[in-house]
Amino acid sequence: MPKRKICVVTGSRAEYGLLYSLLKDLQADTELDLQLVVTGMHLSSRFGSTYKVIEEDGFSINHKVDLALDGDSAQDIAQSVGRGTIGFADVFGRLQPDIVLVLGDRYEILSAVQAAMIMNIAIAHLHGGELTEGAIDDSIRHAITKMSHLHFVAAEPYRQRVIQLGERPDHVFNVGSPGLDKIKEIKLLKREEFEKAIDFKLGAINFLVTYHPVTLCQEGPEKAIMALFKAIDEFSSSRVIFTMPNSDTDNKIIGEMIDGYVKSNPGRAKSFLSLGQLRYLSAITNVNIVLGNSSSGLIEVPVFNKPTVNIGDRQKGRLRASSVIDCEENATSISSAIDKALSEDFQKSLGHVHHPYKSGNASKAISKTLKSFNLDGILAKVFYDLKL
Repeated sequence: MPKRKICVVTGSRAEYGLLYSLLKDLQADTELDLQLVVTGMHLSSRFGSTYKVIEEDGFSINHKVDLALDGDSAQDIAQSVGRGTIGFADVFGRLQPDIVLVLGDRYEILSAVQAAMIMNIAIAHLHGGELTEGAIDDSIRHAITKMSHLHFVAAEPYRQRVIQLGERPDHVFNVGSPGLDKIKEIKLLKREEFEKAIDFKLGAINFLVTYHPVTLCQEGPEKAIMALFKAIDEFSSSRVIFTMPNSDTDNKIIGEMIDGYVKSNPGRAKSFLSLGQLRYLSAITNVNIVLGNSSSGLIEVPVFNKPTVNIGDRQKGRLRASSVIDCEENATSISSAIDKALSEDFQKSLGHVHHPYKSGNASKAISKTLKSFNLDGILAKVFYDLKL
């Protein structure tokens, strides 16, 4: 009996980190044939050419789909989606996968899913049903759900939402987040090891900052970034580690502003195109607060019992632990949230954080279902109506 071919698409460092444990399980399974296609930020030198990290991790890349991410306007992004759809159609025609597996809500993933759907290839989607009301990712995620055939969600409310979108309950699996699997396996760097790995000396107070474009905001990101800098400067003895934004609209402006801040604060701040999984997870354990608007602050960071200061509306609607402090995009609100996160009472509460995302064995559960699920007739989707 031929192996079932599972084609996994990855387009960013963050999503690859969530997929890592699952990729290892798929790679090790003798009954499955892992096909790996990289695209998006992985192939851009501006974002660290992170496809090299994938290869260093022991994975063979079957194909690369270059979206030519040169500009960062809304038109540039829309055109890259079109290039991606053409590229993925060519790649899927060559690989002939049984299932295309994708995670999340990025526009490059939308490109892959569009091509797979039209080519009558079964699609498995991870992390559906979630909400991020401040970004176009929200619409993209739900569109991917409607084009997909198998759904692996991270929490029960998300399972219910995917079913509410008309998906069959027996095709929707609450497995948790596969990105949390690796956290239990990886040996993280202690403070001195981490400082050496990033060539940066930590202080008494340390912040890890990731701020991505808020793609539904009508004004540019300059005001919000300046507010973030002003709030950080109120903690003058702090050390700041920045990870650069993703490839969404206006990412160049944010990157340039971060570069300017780091240049003006030598020895106190440092930025990275990509820390990689080991250094990024180690950074979480070695800082006092994770700041910004990344989904990582809501999904991964609470596992470490570390506070997250979540800025603005980008993650609005997503489930969050009690360790997450929401604030507005102004200096006063951000500074107050930092003060709260550093307070003695809040620090004591971190030992009793309830994590809303099921974790531990997501990768194995997904791998098992991908291998055993009967694909006969799966492409003929019937809208599942809720019983009122």
